[in-house]
Amino acid sequence: MKVLLVDDDNDLRNVVESALTMQGLEVVPAASVKDALQQIVMQNFDVLVTDLHMPNAGDGFAVVTAMRHAQPEALTIIMSGFPNVEEAMKAISLQADQVLAKPFGVKALAEIIHNKAKDQKRPPWSAKEPVANILESESAATVQRWLQRVENVPELVATPLTFEERTSYVPEILENIVTRLRKSREFDAAAIPSPAAVAHGKLRYRQGYSAPLIVQESRILQVSIFETIQRNLAGVDFSLVLPDVMLIADEVDSQLTQSIDSFLKAKSEES
Repeated sequence: MKVLLVDDDNDLRNVVESALTMQGLEVVPAASVKDALQQIVMQNFDVLVTDLHMPNAGDGFAVVTAMRHAQPEALTIIMSGFPNVEEAMKAISLQADQVLAKPFGVKALAEIIHNKAKDQKRPPWSAKEPVANILESESAATVQRWLQRVENVPELVATPLTFEERTSYVPEILENIVTRLRKSREFDAAAIPSPAAVAHGKLRYRQGYSAPLIVQESRILQVSIFETIQRNLAGVDFSLVLPDVMLIADEVDSQLTQSIDSFLKAKSEES
């Protein structure tokens, strides 16, 4: 059986890898969530053994979710140094097969893998939504999260604006991102002209913004979009999450570039 072993603790990972290999298992190690997600895309596994905290609390759930979507029949085992009730319930909701509290015996882990994997059969994983659909349905919530973050930045709220003045361009920017995810998926594709981004740059100039403040707003928007995806991981098609995240970052940058160009053009025309 092939095991994907995920833990950012190098010493522990090496010990577990050696012990499982001695028990006749083929082990593929991964030191981070990113490494694990890449392996899930590239290889097929019979078993996932993942730490829960890498380095942030709950990071392992992203790996479990990815495996559940991509390879639903794989046995999943979560390792945690301090599991609590909330984490246990989330593990159950994600259909994790076992939660092991550290420290644990590696021989016992190997026995769990051999015993549970013998009769491991899972129903097909239910159909999941593409990221574009999630962003489209959660547009209003994303705008609200963006606004809450903006209102916590003194430099941004120093410019007094109404709700409409501050947020008017955001839904259209999100719509452009959804369109990009559905139609133009090439990273080297020419930038799609965005009237909303151009209008945003001109408007922010009239409202007294600076170019760095526009950049800060854009960064906050990207964070808010990623939070929306994170909040809906259970319903996302994980086979496209990584390229979609890269496309989102590329499109947000494209929109920002057009806004800044428009801002600078408005500034030069006035001067």
